[in-house]
Amino acid sequence: MELVHIIIFAIFGLIFGSFFNVVGLRIPKNESILTPGSHCTTCGYSLRPFDLIPILSYLFLRGRCRKCKTSVSFLYPFIELSTAVLFTISFLAVGWSKELPLLLLFCSLLMIILVSDLVYMIIPDKVLLFFGAIFIIYHVIFPSTPWWEPIVGAVVGFTVLLLIAIVSNGGMGGGDIKLFAVLGFVLGWKLVLLTLFIASLIGAVVGVIGMSLKKVKRGEPIPFGPFIVIGALTSIFIGESLLSWYMNQL
Repeated sequence: MELVHIIIFAIFGLIFGSFFNVVGLRIPKNESILTPGSHCTTCGYSLRPFDLIPILSYLFLRGRCRKCKTSVSFLYPFIELSTAVLFTISFLAVGWSKELPLLLLFCSLLMIILVSDLVYMIIPDKVLLFFGAIFIIYHVIFPSTPWWEPIVGAVVGFTVLLLIAIVSNGGMGGGDIKLFAVLGFVLGWKLVLLTLFIASLIGAVVGVIGMSLKKVKRGEPIPFGPFIVIGALTSIFIGESLLSWYMNQL
């Protein structure tokens, strides 16, 4: 029976991943996520149902538009597959518990952020407000911690990123600051700081490698969102274990 559940969550992940691509690409441009329907951004060809099968359509069409043959970004199947994996892992991690919807929502937020930041280097306020409101309602209905802990987490996440932005003279974007407030509300102050540490470490490594390979120029801005996503996912799934391991080493 568990295998059936895993397959169901993977399928739903693929479907929602396809939708998250639309949200992440349209919201930053203030476009409707409902109309017009999915279409080729080059020739305007309206995609048919068999063009919209997650991953399979991309493979069958060899990553190109059916009509104009323009290459389609690999980001589409990547987000679909990533969402499927994350939805499945979420179910395996907590089962049919009250934490499952929170995990699914958290992963959904991060996938949308990943799309918008990679494409536009923007973290849309509308997305943060929408998910932030849902997280607040969820905490009120299913309180798992004292009422003040999510607030402390949000304040810590916002304040630390704001201070970094001030000290670095704008090196941290406003979207990153607000995103960390939302992440802090869900993760708490310890795990949001762990998220920042992981994101900064990975970002620094990628930056150094990119400059050494001359793929990134010194001073050239790169999206920080993908590193935040990695840090946040690490924190929510195994963050407590990492902190316990670290404390045991002291």
